[in-house]
Amino acid sequence: MKKPSTKQFNTLKKVLTYIRRYWFLLVLSLIFAAVTALLTLYVPILIGQAVDLILGPGKVDFAGIFVILKKIAVIVVITAAAQWLMNLCNNTITYNTVRDIRRTAFDKLQILPLKYIDGHSYGDVVSRVIADVDQFADGLLMGFTQLFTGVITILGTFGFMLSINVSITFVVVLLTPISLFVASFIAKSTFSMFKLQSETRGEQTALIDEMIGNQKVVQAFGQEDEVLERFDEINGRLEKCSLRAIFFSSITNPSTRFVNNIVYAAVGIAGALSALSGNISVGQLSSFLSYANQFTKPFNEISGVVTELQNALACAGRVFELIEETPQVPEAKNAVDLDNISGEVALNDVAFSYVPEQPLIENLNLTAKPGQRVAIVGPTGCGKTTIINLLMRFYDVNSGSIQVDGTDIRQMTRGSLRTGYGMVLQDTWLKTGTIRDNITMGKPDATEEEIIAAAKAAHAHSFIRRLPQGYDTFITEDGASLSQGQKQLLCIARVMLCLPPMLILDEATSSIDTRTEIKIQQAFGRMMEGRTSFIVAHRLSTIREADIILVMKDGHIIEQGNHKELLAKGGFYANLYNSQFSA
Repeated sequence: MKKPSTKQFNTLKKVLTYIRRYWFLLVLSLIFAAVTALLTLYVPILIGQAVDLILGPGKVDFAGIFVILKKIAVIVVITAAAQWLMNLCNNTITYNTVRDIRRTAFDKLQILPLKYIDGHSYGDVVSRVIADVDQFADGLLMGFTQLFTGVITILGTFGFMLSINVSITFVVVLLTPISLFVASFIAKSTFSMFKLQSETRGEQTALIDEMIGNQKVVQAFGQEDEVLERFDEINGRLEKCSLRAIFFSSITNPSTRFVNNIVYAAVGIAGALSALSGNISVGQLSSFLSYANQFTKPFNEISGVVTELQNALACAGRVFELIEETPQVPEAKNAVDLDNISGEVALNDVAFSYVPEQPLIENLNLTAKPGQRVAIVGPTGCGKTTIINLLMRFYDVNSGSIQVDGTDIRQMTRGSLRTGYGMVLQDTWLKTGTIRDNITMGKPDATEEEIIAAAKAAHAHSFIRRLPQGYDTFITEDGASLSQGQKQLLCIARVMLCLPPMLILDEATSSIDTRTEIKIQQAFGRMMEGRTSFIVAHRLSTIREADIILVMKDGHIIEQGNHKELLAKGGFYANLYNSQFSA
C-alpha cells in the first residue's frame, strides 16, 4: 500500500495536470500576488519614516507626514485592485479546474462497466462526484488565495528586513523554522484522518440516498428504528474521525502563533537594544516589528492552507480513484455500425459468471430467427436477466460469442447494437422532464402525432390526458406522482414510438392490471410481428404464443420448444405451468 505522502504527491501531480490548462491565469495571479504583497510590505517603511518625522513636542513635520499619507492612500487603492484581480484569477482557475474534474468523472461514469455500478453504492458514487469535489474546491481556492501571497510576503519581508538591519533579521530567520517544524508535524497526522472522514461521509450519503429512495418499504416493514441505529452508528464514526481531523488541524494555528509570538518578543528585545546603541532609529524599529509580525503571519496562513490541502487532496484522491477505474472494454478498432438489422441472433457456447469462482451460464446455445418470439422462463436466479445483460452487452461473455446478423457483437459499436433493441423492463426508469421528454427518449425528433399514436398503442394516452398539463406535465426521475403501472406504460410507449428491429421484454407488464395487460399483450403482438423478441416472464400465460420457449435452470437450457410441445413432454415447464394453473 502506498504511503500517505506518496498518495498525496501523486494526487497533487494529477491536479496540476488540470491546472496547467489555465497557466496564463496562473501567471497573472502570481503577478497580482506579488504586487499585493510588495506594496503591502512597503507601507511599514513609510510608517517608519513618518514616525521619525515626529521628533518631539512641537517638532512634528506635518508637511512630510501628509506627503507620506498620500503615498499610503495611493498604495492602498492599488493593493486593493491587485488583490481583487488576484482573487478573480484564483476563482476562475479553481472553478474551471473543478468543472473539468467533475466533467471527467461524470464522463467516466458513462463508460464504466455495469459491474462497477452494481458493486458500489449509488450514494458513495454521488458523494465522490458532488461532495468530495466541493471539498476539494474549497481547499484549492484557499491554497491559491493564501499560498501565493504567503510565499511572496515571506520573501519580500525578508528582503525589507535585510535592508534595515542584518543581525536582527537573522534572529527572525533562526527562530522561524520552529514554526515550520510544528506545522509539518501536525500536517502529517491530518491526511489519513481527512481521508477517513471523506470515506465515512460517502458511506453516510449512501445510506441517506438508499433510505430516501426506499422510504415506503422502510415504513411498511417498520424498519425506522433499525435505520436510525445504522445512521447513528455511521454518524458516530463520522463524528469521531471529524473531531480528530478538526482537532489536529485546529491546533496548527495556535501552535504556530505561539512560536511566532516568541519570535516577535525576541525581535522586540534585540531591536530595543540595537536602538539604544544607536544602530537603528525608532521609526526603523517600528518598521522592523511590523515586518517581524508579517514575516511570521504567512507561516500561520500557510499552515492553515496545508491543513485544508490535506482535506482537499484526500477528497481529490477519491475522485481520481473513480476517474482511473478500468473502463468497459473499448470498442474494436474496426467496429462496424450495423444498419437495417434483420434480427437474427445467435448465442454460441456462451459461458458467463459475475464472480469467477461461481459459474452461472455454461455452454449456452441459442438461435433466434428474424421475427421469432423467444420466451425465457425458469426459477429465480437461473440466468434469465443475465442473458438480457449479455444481449445488450452490458456485460461481455467470458467465452463463446453472441452474434447479430452474423456479426459478433464485440465487433459492433455499442451504439448500433443497443439502437437495434427496444427494452421494457420490470424496473421502470424515468428521467426528470415532461411526459413527452420521457416518451421521445429514443426518438427526439418524433412528431406530435407519432407520440400520441405510441401512447395510444401503449394504452397510456387516457391517463396522460387527465394529467394537469397532459404531455407537458413535469415529473421527477422517480415519477412519484404516477403509479407503478402508469410508469411502466410510459416505458412501453417509449418502445412503441421507436419500433426497433429487436425487442426485449423483461416482465414488461408486471405492474399493470389484468384488463390493461390483455390490451397491452395484443399491442405487443402487433408490434412483435416481423421483429425478433426476447420475452422474460414469470406469468406463463403471457408467453403461450411464443415461437420458442427456453426453460432455464442453473444457467443451462434444460428444455426448448413451443408451449404445446413442452406441455406434452410433461417436464419442468409442464410442472411450472400446472403450478400456476392447477385449478
